[in-house]
Amino acid sequence: MGHATRIRYLIAGASGSHGATGNHVVRQLLERQLPVRAFVFHADQRSERLEALGAEVDVGDLRDIGAVRRAMAGITRAYFVYPMADGLLDAITVFAVAAKEAGVEFIVNMSNITSREDFPSQAARRYWLGERIFDWSGIGVTHLRPTLFLENWLAFAEVVRNQSILPLAYGQGKSAPVCAEDVARVIVNVLENPVPHRGKTYVPSGPHSVTMSEMAGIFGRVLGKPVEYVDPPLDQWAQALAQAQRAPYTIEYLLKVAEAHQRGELDVQTDVVQQIGGAPPKSIDAFVAEHRAAFGG
Repeated sequence: MGHATRIRYLIAGASGSHGATGNHVVRQLLERQLPVRAFVFHADQRSERLEALGAEVDVGDLRDIGAVRRAMAGITRAYFVYPMADGLLDAITVFAVAAKEAGVEFIVNMSNITSREDFPSQAARRYWLGERIFDWSGIGVTHLRPTLFLENWLAFAEVVRNQSILPLAYGQGKSAPVCAEDVARVIVNVLENPVPHRGKTYVPSGPHSVTMSEMAGIFGRVLGKPVEYVDPPLDQWAQALAQAQRAPYTIEYLLKVAEAHQRGELDVQTDVVQQIGGAPPKSIDAFVAEHRAAFGG
């Protein structure tokens, strides 16, 4: 039996919501007929669909060392992702310890474009610390710091559909949002051939950097109706997030991201998706068209 056939992949967050990259990674690995263990927080219809496709499903909490040790058994390479929530550093530490014990040779870590030791958000600084934990584990690792996920805009589908507005406190700064499926291709290709990527940090982005006014114009053109960008003051944005029942930890982070966007700090455009993922990244137009029904086209 060749070495390639002995490689087994563990994919965390396989039914999660952080751009749904874990779900896409599992599906893409299965399409390549590779053995995949999908680690999920809850067994539900999403995990059942992955199991039906051929994935081995393991249920547990990424902060539970016993559950993660069990999931790591027999694993060669792994993907780590954690939702925008408190507990990130606990989960990373547990994942690194269990992977080290199991002899895992490589990890792809989903970090964040705001990952900096001096970024004015506790959550962002924890992403940076998490990268260091993986680095110090001695396991081969690649960090991904994608730009904003296009899937984030689905949170505004109802207001786009009913009010024809795009409300975000992002000012006139630019960003190049990327699709989760495209980032998943990068992850899968790195997992399959990790040697050239060991110790690297990549920023996958979409194909075009736009202001939110320009994005609203794209929405309007694709949906066939005027869509206006509304740029609320940060205090109103904070109130809206609270009314949407976002956790204080998440609200603090999203406000600092908005400020960074206003300052132009998220205006990053790269060829990572093309060069490592092997195909051009999806355009905003294509994404909106795929979700036309949700946005009210």
